[in-house]
Amino acid sequence: MNDNVIISLKNISVDYGGDRVLSSINLDIRDKEFVTLLGPSGCGKTTTLRIIGGFVEANEGDIYFEGERINGLPPHKRKVNTVFQKYALFPHLNVYENIEFGLKISGVGPAERSRRVQEMLTLVNLTGYEARGTNQLSGGQQQRVAIARALVNHPKVLLLDEPLGALDLKLRKEMQVELKRIQQSMEITFVYVTHDQEEALTMSDTVVVMKDGDILQQGTPRDIYNEPANAFVADFIGESNIVPGTMLRDFRVEFAGVGFDCVDKGFGENTEVEVVIRPEDVKIVSPENAPIVGVVESSIFKGVHYEMTVGAHGLRWLVHSTINSEEGSKVGMTLTPEDIHIMWPSSS
Repeated sequence: MNDNVIISLKNISVDYGGDRVLSSINLDIRDKEFVTLLGPSGCGKTTTLRIIGGFVEANEGDIYFEGERINGLPPHKRKVNTVFQKYALFPHLNVYENIEFGLKISGVGPAERSRRVQEMLTLVNLTGYEARGTNQLSGGQQQRVAIARALVNHPKVLLLDEPLGALDLKLRKEMQVELKRIQQSMEITFVYVTHDQEEALTMSDTVVVMKDGDILQQGTPRDIYNEPANAFVADFIGESNIVPGTMLRDFRVEFAGVGFDCVDKGFGENTEVEVVIRPEDVKIVSPENAPIVGVVESSIFKGVHYEMTVGAHGLRWLVHSTINSEEGSKVGMTLTPEDIHIMWPSSS
């Protein structure tokens, strides 16, 4: 991972009408990194993006760009550009003119403007669309124009505020791949806002999970998914079984009345903990000699797998399996140490 920090937020707090929207957050964003701010509506992710872009001023704290404090610096003087969910394309200009607009404002000469616009059209796969009016484009094509227009000035950072929100599911998935390709091709920093967990896991180098104006956890998609810091993160990033347990000692935990080996340590001995187990990590086996035995309460075919609810030891387990077990049947469930993730109880 590149350790060169390009943006640094230090103790940033924002109040709107007496309500605290951001609560003294700290965040470092590295050069050439794809960072996603993820969380439910109202968690502060868009406000964080707008702080970086210069559209909102913090009530407290400082923002640094390449080590220089930029509090109060207006948006047009920052080396960042923004792509909003509503693309805000100029309807009276064609595709070429929309992309060229920022270069004209900046005083770039005709030859260089032409070169850069063609470069952007190639990058976003819109070569041949130069003369099209924006109202003749699909939603995905309009989004590509908005991205090209934002990138043509070669910003150090591109801010994207839920830019895929208006697209249908198939196009969203295609554009997730496209955005990651564009980011890697341009080698610039992307800061992306979404409430879609799959989007965050698909594209990001770093995911920042937010709730109620706080950063709850940040890390790689794999770390966030496999080692959630608390119950909110575990539930928000995919589905989880969260069950009460007792950490007997390092690498040994008890839950559902059974002792299991695990890979976690540092929780002390005989300590109350919460255990996170992803549905796809539960293996359905024959009930004989299985550590946990339960009864299938429901089974729904989801295409790639069956989603089952299993009642066992007073708990209801969510299980994803490629092999179906009939409702009412008795099944065994087994886990490897790597399938078991320990965290402190949410109330602590």
